[in-house]
Amino acid sequence: MAKPNYQYEKRAKELAKKKKKEEKLRRKQENAQRGGSSSEDAGNGAEGAAEPAPQGEVPQV
Repeated sequence: MAKPNYQYEKRAKELAKKKKKEEKLRRKQENAQRGGSSSEDAGNGAEGAAEPAPQGEVPQV
């Protein structure tokens, strides 16, 4: 039986977290430039949940 690669899984989690944080910051900056309220931003949270998993991700066994 193959050993699980925990380092790969941890790195994938870190990259996903970083990407999400950068996306949130970008949306905040765009919203501030437009002068809009944060209620507009709240509706965009559901979009991230519908995204498919990255192709490089290791399937759970």
